[in-house]
Amino acid sequence: MAVEQNPFEGSFDSIEALAEAINDVLGCPVTIEDVNHRLIAYSSHDPHMDTARIATIVGRRVPEKVIGGLWRDGVIQRLAESDDPVRVPAIREIGLNDRVAVAIRKNTELLGYIWVVEDENHLDEQQLQQLKKAAQAARAKLIQHHQQRRKEEEGHKDFFWQLLMGHLQSETAIEEKAAKLGVALPSSFHILILQFASEISDKTVCQIRNLAAAAQHLKPVFHAIDRNQFILLSTPRFRHSSMRDFTNALAGFLRQMNDQFGSALLHGGSGSLYEDYTKVEKSYQEALTVLRIKTQFPGETSRLHYYPDLGYYRFLPLILEEKEKRGYRNICLEKLREYDREHNGDLLRTLEVFLGCDSNSKLAADALHVHTNTMNYRLKRISEIGDIDLTDMDQKVTLYLDLKTERLGRS
Repeated sequence: MAVEQNPFEGSFDSIEALAEAINDVLGCPVTIEDVNHRLIAYSSHDPHMDTARIATIVGRRVPEKVIGGLWRDGVIQRLAESDDPVRVPAIREIGLNDRVAVAIRKNTELLGYIWVVEDENHLDEQQLQQLKKAAQAARAKLIQHHQQRRKEEEGHKDFFWQLLMGHLQSETAIEEKAAKLGVALPSSFHILILQFASEISDKTVCQIRNLAAAAQHLKPVFHAIDRNQFILLSTPRFRHSSMRDFTNALAGFLRQMNDQFGSALLHGGSGSLYEDYTKVEKSYQEALTVLRIKTQFPGETSRLHYYPDLGYYRFLPLILEEKEKRGYRNICLEKLREYDREHNGDLLRTLEVFLGCDSNSKLAADALHVHTNTMNYRLKRISEIGDIDLTDMDQKVTLYLDLKTERLGRS
């Protein structure tokens, strides 16, 4: 019985030569792209080609509307999960004719994709198997491509840390450094930090990079590792109609990360979206503040990830810093704390829950699992012992913020 020949078994001088070889074997135009949908190589094709392919070749990257359409139709997700070729029916509204695509991998790491335009030549089962072999042949070429990119990334990492630490303090200096490294800085950015329970392994870094690269709404630009934190400079893939759209996209990305890593991922937090790259350090510090707040107030801030959405929590570190500098302590809270210590009481906790429930004694009683009468008795004792007027809004706000900053200070 004759053994079927592998048409891609030999070595190829370049990845462009491999693309042409795939075209010759399958009789269909081919593009080879990296995991970020940047064009690496393409074969010759008929002049009457679909607009998605033409735009990819001209722009050296798959157009955003095409990437969005492929995500919406679940194509990218299927490619990420399968080693076999995936048939992609035409999506006319984004200029995409019929295609077959296959992922290129090194073990579990996704390196890129081969896309075949299937217009007139419908690939049969044997040709699909040949395409799978082509993906194996492309692996070595993409590994070389990635190694070159990793050398570039080392320079990028230094640049990123300089931005994070505020060492480059003028737009001119930043633009000159970016141009020297061949980095195209997007028009807007934010710093996103993923905080894990332990130091991040190489395997986890690889998984995060793959997920971030395939993210539908956020495009990674730089990343760095600091012990148990994965720090990402990202930009929106699409121009959002509102800030709410952006924060929804951010929340969606973090849900994806939680689904992937579970309890190993403690928190995710993002600084503000900026256009001025001298503010990278500011966005970074804001993201760190989000993580600190979420660590100390996990229940209250479980749905908050974006610094501007933190509300008054944004100012707690500044209030705490001022209190510590001046050695300030709230006398009313000190009296309650002393009483609790001597009588094994729970007045301080009761006050915090009561204020957190917007001074609704019934809700507070339910939260503390006590009878309403017990709650009312405790509130009376709080007023007497702490010299607190629970009808005075200014005093309640002060007490509430002092309780919150005390909790933050315990971190």
